Amino acid sequence: MLPAGVTIQDEHGDFVLVNEAAAAQLRIDGSGPAAPLSQALSQRRETGLELLRSGRAAVAEECVTGSNARQVLLTSHRPVRIADRNLLLSASSDISELKAFEDQLFRSAYYDELTDLPTRRVIEHRAASLLKPDADRQKFALAFLNIDNFKHINDYYGHGIGDALLVEVAKRLGRGLRQTDMLSRISGDEFLLLLSPIQGEAEVAEYIRLTQQRLTAPFFIDGSEIFASSSIGVSLYPDHGSSYDVLCQNADIAMYRVKSDGKGAVAFFNASMEREAQARMRIEQSLRLAILEKRFCCAFQAKVDIRTQAVKGIEALVRLRDDEGVIQAPGTFINLAVELGLIDELTFLVLAEIVKSIDLINATFGAETTISINVAAKQAGNAEFMRSFALALEGTGFPGRFMIEVTEDAFVAKTHFQTEILPIFRKLGVGISIDDFGIGYSSLSALADITADEIKIDRSFITDIHKRPRSQGILRAIESLSEALGMTVIAEGIESFEELAYLQAATKIRYAQGYYFAQPIFLEELRPAVPYAGEARVSMASRLREANRISHLRGYGNRR
Repeated sequence: MLPAGVTIQDEHGDFVLVNEAAAAQLRIDGSGPAAPLSQALSQRRETGLELLRSGRAAVAEECVTGSNARQVLLTSHRPVRIADRNLLLSASSDISELKAFEDQLFRSAYYDELTDLPTRRVIEHRAASLLKPDADRQKFALAFLNIDNFKHINDYYGHGIGDALLVEVAKRLGRGLRQTDMLSRISGDEFLLLLSPIQGEAEVAEYIRLTQQRLTAPFFIDGSEIFASSSIGVSLYPDHGSSYDVLCQNADIAMYRVKSDGKGAVAFFNASMEREAQARMRIEQSLRLAILEKRFCCAFQAKVDIRTQAVKGIEALVRLRDDEGVIQAPGTFINLAVELGLIDELTFLVLAEIVKSIDLINATFGAETTISINVAAKQAGNAEFMRSFALALEGTGFPGRFMIEVTEDAFVAKTHFQTEILPIFRKLGVGISIDDFGIGYSSLSALADITADEIKIDRSFITDIHKRPRSQGILRAIESLSEALGMTVIAEGIESFEELAYLQAATKIRYAQGYYFAQPIFLEELRPAVPYAGEARVSMASRLREANRISHLRGYGNRR
């Protein structure tokens, strides 16, 4: 009647007792032990004979496979002597559920749930085994693979299709792998490939080329045709490191070099990349320290009416003072700030600088001019940040003066920017401007759905516009469409009289921005014109000219 399965074997291996629980566990039919032995019972008999001969006790797991399920027993064997007979007493407990749970925990710890690929821990263990002192120390390669623009795919198609794409990418990456190779998913859109053994760089380069070729074919998922590419960085053992951590770090550095050079390619690590990575780390630390010490300042560039030269508005451009007090243009740090998640704090610092300087802004540019602040597309898709930013604008007491400049990516991405976030700013009277139009995910259908007040045509269309008939045609089309949609058009990057003359003569565009009118101006370099009896107010144009002269002399005229 014991719930545990109990068997007793004699010194010949014959079963002299099998209780009901053991009979069920070992698949014994009703005719008893005299019937032909089941496979499980035969294994038990062989184990019993060995233990009786050696006279030792043992605890072991036994697997019993039936037609419907696999059962795991934990069995303790102990030799006993009763009535001058040597017997083996065995007791078994069913631990199938426990083993199933252990297997589940094992897979959760060592295999990716989505792609069923090994995790980082598994591939790290595999690489460590290749690096052991007693190993053959054969050459091998580590390759970091990152899916390009995966966030855009997730935003546009949704996370369900994004996950399905990861599964399909994993399948294609796994084709052609040898048993000694290993592919692992180590984070959201990153994979790590271990190729072992290898002859040299040429062999790895050929394999990576074929892998990239497989990824160029479109993916068909839930009725959508999706194209994907990957940026790949490779490090080789022993050329690029003698430990797993160093090899991984160097492959990662090589992969980020590909990202910075345009994506969709492969790079093998070299020493120059390491120097660049160290320089980038120094910039990163400097950026974090600058935010902590609030070493950022604002320059303001005017948006000018090209017919009257009147200032319509100003754009706040963030600048960084480095350790030596030299002004750094945003091209050296803005993208890094976005990547590091520091851009939100930087945006609030810009707003605080504007509020602190509002009297000087009014005295310099006029109390009716709009003030534009740039918001990154990543920020625009972050509802939590945008709501807090809206509250901050409202707290200034003059939210209607502000214009938020966002790139068209923010409108095209499937976020709640258009439907949920824009109405909050509309209610406050904040204007919306589409910045750098024409270089992102431009779409006429998307433009028709956008409710913006202003559209800024990227300077790539404006540069030498008087010499480029095709750009002139595009410019006229954008102008006509914007006019139909009720958006004010601003031409960015006017730097020559010829560009201005073309806009005045051949288009209806009223407003422009660029070095031809004014370089970014630091308010500290301006003296507000406060007239007294008998003195005429200094004209805005003359003050802009004076500010440009000072900026040029001090080296502040960095392009945005």
